[in-house]
Formats: sequence, structure tokens, C-alpha cells
Amino acid sequence: MATPLLRNKLASEGSYTPDGTSDARSTTSDYVDSIEDGDLSDYGASQHRATAAASSRPSTTRSILRALGVTAWRRKSGYHDYEPAGGKYDDRPMRAPRRSPQRDIRRCRISHVTGWVKRGLLAAPFLILMFFGVLHILHAVLGRAQLFWDVDVGDDYLPHWSQPGRLDDKLARYPTDATRDVLPIPCHSHNDYWRHVPLFDAISWGCTGVEADVWLFDEELYIGHNLASLTRNRTFQSLYVNPLVDLLDRMNPQTDFVNASGHGVFDTDPSQSLVLLVDFKTHGPEAFPVVSRQLEALRSKGYLTFWDGQKVNSRAVTVVATGLAPFNLIANASTSTHRDIFFDAPLDKLWQAPRSPISRDDPLFHDSDADLDYGDAMARPDTAPDLALQSSTYNTSNSHYASASFAKTLGFVWRGHLSPRQMDILRGHIRGAKRRGLKARYWDTPSWPVGLRNHVWHVLMKEGAEVLNVDDLQAAAVDQWKGRVHQWW
Repeated sequence: MATPLLRNKLASEGSYTPDGTSDARSTTSDYVDSIEDGDLSDYGASQHRATAAASSRPSTTRSILRALGVTAWRRKSGYHDYEPAGGKYDDRPMRAPRRSPQRDIRRCRISHVTGWVKRGLLAAPFLILMFFGVLHILHAVLGRAQLFWDVDVGDDYLPHWSQPGRLDDKLARYPTDATRDVLPIPCHSHNDYWRHVPLFDAISWGCTGVEADVWLFDEELYIGHNLASLTRNRTFQSLYVNPLVDLLDRMNPQTDFVNASGHGVFDTDPSQSLVLLVDFKTHGPEAFPVVSRQLEALRSKGYLTFWDGQKVNSRAVTVVATGLAPFNLIANASTSTHRDIFFDAPLDKLWQAPRSPISRDDPLFHDSDADLDYGDAMARPDTAPDLALQSSTYNTSNSHYASASFAKTLGFVWRGHLSPRQMDILRGHIRGAKRRGLKARYWDTPSWPVGLRNHVWHVLMKEGAEVLNVDDLQAAAVDQWKGRVHQWW
């Protein structure tokens, strides 16, 4: 019989009962009797088989390594190993492995190659991401290399400026210095009223166009993108009309040396006109007279571009009406000899088939056009000016811009560049606008990713669009968007 200590241990494991009977799970009593008689062979063999069965179940780590082709049997197995038929502790005769050494070698080689293929496929996405990451880092470093070696000597030049006994800061000021270092660029400040400083942010970056959304309530024009953004103090006059009058008064000084007039907002280019795009958000026929009345402050001083019945006389500010603006009220003024509010024509309705490809024999191709782009040449009019289209609905007598939604008219740019069909539509729009003397403008252009945005800007300027509709003024002003990111399109 078994000792009390052994019986208690087996009973705690649920395989032996105090009365000597065995439960349904095992026949422990037989093992106990055999142990007491000194026969341990059956018990050791059973324990070895249980251990071997438990070790034969692969762990999670081993399963993952096996899926990747990293298996232990290739490293441990030999081709001359012989094991007992029942395991290491079995006393039965030794037997050879069932597979031949040549077959094991082939399986090892195949598994080795398969493992490397699996590891390569697993690492490929990470290697691709690392490649593009390094590429973008190099682009950022090389594109902004001036941060490392472009030394700013501005602080070293005249270091004692305005200090006692030195040059006075007043010597640096002159009457028209408000925009003295600003270079105008063909960009339009979309939703300009969202800027930290409406109007002046756009001017400081050199934009030649600003946009104001106007809402009419109680004979007053309020500025905002929607009704929730309207406040009593943000009006058309307070944000745009009055600041423009004050700025233009400074740019046209009356001094002992000059009685200036006709200067625009840019000191570097006084003839450049600033486009004030007024987006009518409420009923046009009711808001149009109020807009015209509030522009009187600019009109009375001769700051507004106007049509005199024969030609357009450019001035410091060109007012263009869009949105719900009534074209009939603007066009009805054609009987008069003065019009200073122009219309934003629908660009998608002006499409005309582009010109056939040009050659050196083309009478419009000159030596100065050696770098002329194909798309820009296609957009050029056959004759200048095209008088046949001056009698059309939209022309220079009543319109200034010709605008359309980029997303609606051209669609999404799927492959990172415009398709041939999109280029045909684009060139037809620009050609139709140019033949009427209007400036083509696309709004709702892609803003992200930056590479796609830069590509679209580059194509629009190269194809002959005369103004970019932008939200990021700094990105358009620094001029780095003209260099493509990867030159892959």
C-alpha cells in the first residue's frame, strides 16, 4: 500500500480518494501499488509521455517565428541523428529518421529561402516608409539650406541706428513707405476676413486681390462667412472701405514736392490695381444699391477702376461682384458712360476649343517667346484683341474675373497630375476667358497634400491663369511652390 504522504498528495490532485477507490479520471491506485512494490517503469514512462505531449504544443512566439520562416528544427536537426522510437528515455531499440538526409537538405534550403522571402515581404513597407522619410528630410534640408549658411547681416549694418548721437530713425521714413518692401504677386486672398488683420495681411504678402462676404441687414453690410460669424462692428466699411481710403491717402501724399494722384496700394508698383471681390451672400437686387452707396468714399476720390463707355480706366481699386450679385443691374449700366462695379463671369460657360499646336512659323510666335509653354500658347487669342467676342454677354465692359470651381469643373486629381481630358478643359476655359479680355480664376483648388497643391498652382500659372485663389498666403508668396516636390509628374 502507498504511504500516507503519497496518498495525501495524490488525493489533493484529485486522482486518489482516502478509501482507496479511484475516480473516473485515472487509475492512480495501480500506480501507487506499483510504486510501493518498487516498480517505477510505468510511472516514469507515463510522466515522460505527458511531458512530451505538453512540449509538443508550440508557444505563441514559436508560432510567429515559424510563420516568418525562423524555425528551430533547421538549426538543431542533424542528418545522422538517431533517436529512440519512444523518446530519449525509452529503452527500445534506436531507429533512423524516416526522411533521408538529401530530402532534409532540400527541405532546409527551401525553408531557408522561404524564410528570407517572408522577412523581406514583412520589411518592405517599413523600408519604403523609411525611404520616403529620408527623401523628405533631404528635401527639407536642401530646400531650406539658406538657414545654415545665409547669414543675416541686417543687425551688423548700422548697428547704432537711432541711438543718441547717431542716425535718426525718422530718416528712414517717407510718405509712401506703408508698402515699401512689398512686391505684388498674382494671388487672391480667399476668405480674407478670416485673417488676423483683414485686408492688411493680404497686402503685406503682396496679394493683388481680397475677398469680402457681405450680408445685408437693416441697410448695413456685415462681413462674415456665415450668419454665426457676424458681429455689429465687423462691417464692409470698417474692414475694407475706410482702411483702403486711409491707405490710399497715404500713398498719394500732398507735399511740398509733389501732388500725387493715381498711386495704388503698392509702393513698388503704383500702377497695380487691388481687386476687391465682394461676395453677395444675400438677395442681390437689394444689396447691390447698398454696396454701391458705401463705395462712394472710394469713388469720390477717384480710387475706383471704371468703364467710360469705350475702355477700362484702371485705378487703385477694382471692385468685382460675385456670389448672388445681380448681373442684370451691372449690365444695365452699359447705357451710361461710367461703371465701377464689374462682374465675376462664369468661367465654365466660356470654354472654347484651344488653338492647334504652334510652331516657329506662327505669326504670334516671336523670339521673346522661346520659353513659351504649350498650354500658354494654346490659350493665347488668335488675334489681339478679339473684337468678335467683345459683343458677347461677358466682356471687359461689364466683367473683370471669370471664375469657376476647380473641383466641379475639372474633378479630382487622381494620379497626382492633371489628366489629358482635364488639361483640355482647363485650356479651353483659359482660352475663352482670354479671348474676352477676362482674368481666369479657379477656386476650390486642392489644398492638401502640399505636393498636389503646388503642382496645381504650377500648372495654372503655366497655362495662363492670371490669378491664384489661395488660403495659405505665405506659401504662395515665398514662391517655393514652383519647384516640384519629387519631379515625378
